[in-house]
Amino acid sequence: MATILIADDEKNIRSGLAIAFEDEGYDTLQAEDGQAAWTMINKKSVDLVITDLRMPGISGYDLLKKINAAYPTLPVIVLTGHGSIEDAVQAMRDGAVDFFTKPVDLDHLILTVSKALSNKRISEQNRQLKAEIDVLKKKQGYQKIIGKSAPVAKMMEIIAQVAPSKASVLVTGESGTGKELVADAIHSLSSRADGPLIKVNCASLSPTLLESELFGHEKGAFTGAVSQKKGRFELADGGTIFLDEIGEIDQSTQIKILRVLQERCFERVGGEETVSVDVRIVAATNRNLEQEIRNGNFREDLYYRLNVVHIEVPPLRERKEDIPLLISSFIDTFNQEDGRHVEGFTNSARKALLAYSWPGNIRELRNTVESCVVLARGAMIDVDELPPHIASRDENETVSINVGTTLEEAEKKIILSTVAHYKGNKTKAAEVLAIGRKTLHRKLEEYARGQEC
Repeated sequence: MATILIADDEKNIRSGLAIAFEDEGYDTLQAEDGQAAWTMINKKSVDLVITDLRMPGISGYDLLKKINAAYPTLPVIVLTGHGSIEDAVQAMRDGAVDFFTKPVDLDHLILTVSKALSNKRISEQNRQLKAEIDVLKKKQGYQKIIGKSAPVAKMMEIIAQVAPSKASVLVTGESGTGKELVADAIHSLSSRADGPLIKVNCASLSPTLLESELFGHEKGAFTGAVSQKKGRFELADGGTIFLDEIGEIDQSTQIKILRVLQERCFERVGGEETVSVDVRIVAATNRNLEQEIRNGNFREDLYYRLNVVHIEVPPLRERKEDIPLLISSFIDTFNQEDGRHVEGFTNSARKALLAYSWPGNIRELRNTVESCVVLARGAMIDVDELPPHIASRDENETVSINVGTTLEEAEKKIILSTVAHYKGNKTKAAEVLAIGRKTLHRKLEEYARGQEC
């Protein structure tokens, strides 16, 4: 269990708080001033500090500055008298989690401690995730594909095997799964890595423009062709060309691509000179090309030439154990890009993210994390800061409370419903409700006495 250090020069206050937190299941340490507290922090394992501001020797404010400098992840809660609230507010600006005026609202303090410790655990988990990501990147030899799930491990194994070869690769998978990253990984891990990687989105161009874009054209080949232009295949000579959405191209362009695969040569549009190239082709599609062949839309001979090695990119819903790693990586990216300091998502927010099916796959997850980081109100993103369609999919049961219900009755209904949902597991219920176990037991005893009356 977590250890809480209570620093206060008033013995009654620190011993009273110690008893309250020990009743909640925490371990406690007591210090009569800032110097004693600082010594304990350096010698013992402390998970959270509660300190008075006004103490002899090292003040609570000086203690806070020392902690922030040496142990920036150690949460500090400040206690203050009514006359030093301005100092407490300044302490918050300098890194304190919260501040309380004396006499302390014990239930509120216990709730704040529970939340601060939960956030600390999340921050520690995020640091572990970052370390895990670094290990994965070194192991895979490629930086941009992140995942430890079995489907991703299998995919990376195939990429590592096929990359050194000259074989054409067909990458399939749903939109947003990261097919372009697979092509990038194949190129980066191949002997062609020093050569160009040319990417073409076949769906974004009309058949006429696509032909010119792929194979180039001669001066005067068509209206507007004022000079010779090299095509993407020619630009990719000695490297790799990535043909995204290959299932969208027309039959005439398919024939020309087939010739490049078979003979390694082509003619520019409007030209007679044969251009020879050494290009490795990686193609991608989210269509079922076998069905397109049956429908007469895609050439069977081209399909087999492209499909020498087939790599299926798994949808995100089939690799959910990778979501925490991806989230951690995206948070780092957007913190750097947008100058933010978001540490992560709360437990309830993470649960909602894991429960969601992600039809847009990694692209949707990335966009969601970016939006949350940009709009975050604090260091932790809570469930109410998620997009509504994701937050509403959290698998927690809902509790209906009628307008006009008193706060006392609403609290009772929420507590009893939560305990029932977790089948009487009071420890789990207290954790979810973010209240102390002692507080939960006291509430339940009050409700039981009310029923007896």
